[in-house]
Amino acid sequence: MNIQPVILCGGSGTRLWPLSREQYPKQLLKLSGNHTMLQATATRLNGLEIQGTVLEAPLLVGNEEYRFLIAEQLRELDISSNGLLLEPTGRNTAPALTVAAHAALAKGDDPVLVVMPADQVIQDMAAFHIAVREAVILAGQGKLVTFGIVPTAPETGYGYIKRGAALGKDAYCVDRFVEKPARAVAEEYLASGDYYWNGGIFVVRASVWLTKIEQFRPDIATACELAYAQRNEDNDFLRPGKAEFEGCPADSIDYAVMERLAGVDHNTGEVVVVPLDAQWSDLGAWNALWDISPKDANNNVLLGDVVAINTKDTLVLSDRRLIACVGIENAVVVETPDAILVADKNRLQEVKDVVQRLKDNKRAEQVSHRKVYRPWGWYDSIDAGPRFQVKRIVVKPGASLSLQLHHHRAEHWIVVSGTALVTRGEETFMVAENESTYIPLGTKHRLENPGHMPLEMIEVQSGSYLGEDDIVRFADVYGRTSG
Repeated sequence: MNIQPVILCGGSGTRLWPLSREQYPKQLLKLSGNHTMLQATATRLNGLEIQGTVLEAPLLVGNEEYRFLIAEQLRELDISSNGLLLEPTGRNTAPALTVAAHAALAKGDDPVLVVMPADQVIQDMAAFHIAVREAVILAGQGKLVTFGIVPTAPETGYGYIKRGAALGKDAYCVDRFVEKPARAVAEEYLASGDYYWNGGIFVVRASVWLTKIEQFRPDIATACELAYAQRNEDNDFLRPGKAEFEGCPADSIDYAVMERLAGVDHNTGEVVVVPLDAQWSDLGAWNALWDISPKDANNNVLLGDVVAINTKDTLVLSDRRLIACVGIENAVVVETPDAILVADKNRLQEVKDVVQRLKDNKRAEQVSHRKVYRPWGWYDSIDAGPRFQVKRIVVKPGASLSLQLHHHRAEHWIVVSGTALVTRGEETFMVAENESTYIPLGTKHRLENPGHMPLEMIEVQSGSYLGEDDIVRFADVYGRTSG
């Protein structure tokens, strides 16, 4: 029996602004440990041993817009994948899992899918592996298994799972799923010991999932089958049919199947919950990061370049600059190069209102960071003013920007380190360290790094319009038409 990890890479994490942005969501961030949340999820089953099983490389489901970021994060840790399914638009977790099940079955086996969101933290790997072993055995018998997070507080921000009759030592029938409760009800759930947080992790055979989605949501099943049939494969990228997938109704795994089946199957053992007590967190807001992080003598979490004087019960995160806090209590301070958040720790749910305000006002700080990643490397917009912009650009060895032109700006390039191969109009030439060149407005050009070390350069743009949408592409090795 094969075990196929399926990693769901959706979600934006708006309550973790200003680190999490629309174009760089929380699963791509290093918030706990040395790896990003996506990288930690991709390695979470490493070392799992179950007799008679083979652990496959992970299959990822993500947004088309994040494809190069996801691929780069896997490459950084030399993680192979069983493919990256690219959704043309978000349709929640049920369609994502349905297309992933089709892809898993197409490989010639009927694997057990271990479905994990990419934006969670699990600190006790041994406990997690024990729970996964139990879940895989049950799923191999045709059951639909979910993990119930053993609650540590009367949380009102999570859905709950009520356990029913025991199925051996470490599993229970699901009695019912419960929506996010009021505080008093959550306290009753915690005291009873019969309720778990719904962590959104599932284990199920691919064929069983497809049978159940057909039973309870035939509209989703049909749309996803058509989308997979119209797929387009490009190396490790697999794109479902765009029109077919966009026409698929949006629904979650819970609503589409698990809750419906639990209602029909009530306590007979087809829907199973396995308790999970493994220091789990979904890092949904800044207070969750404070909860799981090591603290100093004053109960502070201080990350980065921080000086704290007479400060207590506070999270301070510096991305680049020194932060000095004096006389602060029960607060969150987060610094990035283009935005700073200062908030009362008791009102962190309102960060999403800040993001909405920025979105309403069409502010770039909601969409992207000052430092923007591209498949060829990255750029940092270090200064800007009327009719000029300055960028620091780093191009990976062997990488190439697209052949392009701009209608409204000219560019001056200064090489800081490495060597640039420049195409300008009909000529091609090298620009070495401490040398520069000029790209006139309206001239076709391309920047390449032919060397074995990163190419670092400073670009000075000047013109009447400096937006990223002033790009006309003629050729691109990454298949991009914009961005």
